[in-house]
Amino acid sequence: MEDNKDQDFFSHKFPTTSQVVEELKELWSMALPITAMNMLVFVRAVVSVLFLGWLGSLELAGGALSIGFTNITGYSVLVGLAAGLEPVCSQAYGCKNWDLLSLSLQRMVLILLMAIMPISLLWINLEKIMLFMGQNIDITRMASIYCFYSLPDLLTNTLLQPLRVFLRSQKVTKPMMYCSLVAVTFHVPLNYLLVVVMDLGVPGVAMASVITNLNMVVLMAGYVCLWRKNEMVLKWGCLGGGGGGMVVMGVVCGGLGQLMKLAVPSCFMICLEWWWYEIVTVMAGYLPNPTLAVAATGILIQTTSMMYTVPMALAGCVSARVGNELGAGKPYKAKLAAMVALGCAFGLGFINVTWTAIFGHRWAGLFTKDEAVKALVSSVMPIMGLCELGNYPQTTGCGILRGTARPVIGAHINLGSFYIVGTPVAMGLAFLLKVGFSGLWFGLLSAQLACVVSILYVVMARTDWEAEALKAEKLTRVEMGSCNEHRIIESEKDEENKWLLVNGNTNKDDIC
Repeated sequence: MEDNKDQDFFSHKFPTTSQVVEELKELWSMALPITAMNMLVFVRAVVSVLFLGWLGSLELAGGALSIGFTNITGYSVLVGLAAGLEPVCSQAYGCKNWDLLSLSLQRMVLILLMAIMPISLLWINLEKIMLFMGQNIDITRMASIYCFYSLPDLLTNTLLQPLRVFLRSQKVTKPMMYCSLVAVTFHVPLNYLLVVVMDLGVPGVAMASVITNLNMVVLMAGYVCLWRKNEMVLKWGCLGGGGGGMVVMGVVCGGLGQLMKLAVPSCFMICLEWWWYEIVTVMAGYLPNPTLAVAATGILIQTTSMMYTVPMALAGCVSARVGNELGAGKPYKAKLAAMVALGCAFGLGFINVTWTAIFGHRWAGLFTKDEAVKALVSSVMPIMGLCELGNYPQTTGCGILRGTARPVIGAHINLGSFYIVGTPVAMGLAFLLKVGFSGLWFGLLSAQLACVVSILYVVMARTDWEAEALKAEKLTRVEMGSCNEHRIIESEKDEENKWLLVNGNTNKDDIC
């Protein structure tokens, strides 16, 4: 008899307490290691900023400008594109389509390799772009140095981001955490060696980040290829044997269009929200006291980045859970996974509202001794906590939409919420009605409110889970189309060779 864990349940029945508890265990066994990994990545970024600050204020300002630029133009795009892999890999794992799992990873690496070409041109020309926008020449020159030495990081991320999705879709999360832990452990000694001992300055900080990411890639790739080689076989081109290199490339390239249809809207869905925080920083610079406002914005965005590690992990894991169950043909287990994740998101959001309201002033004191900045930060912290009450379920809902292969809907919602609702409200309150700094964050609150209401409506009221399971079956079948065509061609060639061999033998007998 099949284990209850592997059974779906009927639509007219509510899940039992044991099923909910089982789903909670399943979800958090994945989400906790991913949260820890995200925190480690956050710590790595903080260490880099600390070493830039140790070098001097000019180096810190240049590094901060470069980090903002590379986030907007590079890392956000690569993370967003790689997110398009989530529905395909998770659904392929659910229906045990191992060929598609490997093939999709190869396709995404190829997509990211194409994406980094225009991105690298932007990074190389950072100085010209920033000077054209009127930035300080000394800060811009320092930023261009940091950006130039970060260029190899584009190449490491073409492997790192898809590998993270590939492993997460198979519920492999603890090894990713351990790989990140080992890599980040060496990040401080690397910075010390390159910056202090070798006196490389800003290039040393950039190179340390690149080497840390490279270490992550090597460790994760080693885990996939060596440690779990019997469980996760990467079949290049998904060919079982005799295809040549051109055939393999044909198979990999054949389904790029289908994957791009998921990757591009996934990219927009993530980037539209990511970019909005950078826009807030720019808008803060136009307020009556820009130095104070930008300093407070920096602290608040660092705080939101830290808090975002949890919903980002939850979103990635619920995307995998929903995709796994839909791929396995269990729509109501997928629905349960979605509802449990949303419940967790709301609970965590309330925790953030509480601590930001109570400890706002003390928290600001960890970043600065300036009383004016502390007062400004603590006055906005409760608003930011309310934003997180919306951000947690909104981010989780975006993960559910990716798991059901509907990133286009998420992209439309984020576009409308952040740019049609949030931006006008922020600008209107901050500049027209003279509310000031808090007006920007009320704009974010309005955007998050519009976003979470829209996403919850789509997920809870407009999702036909049985239809999504059928779509998952169709998606994995269509994605494998090009691979199957090549297999058929290879099979036909084999049959033709066999016929010729038999025919040749018959003729020989006739001659004899």
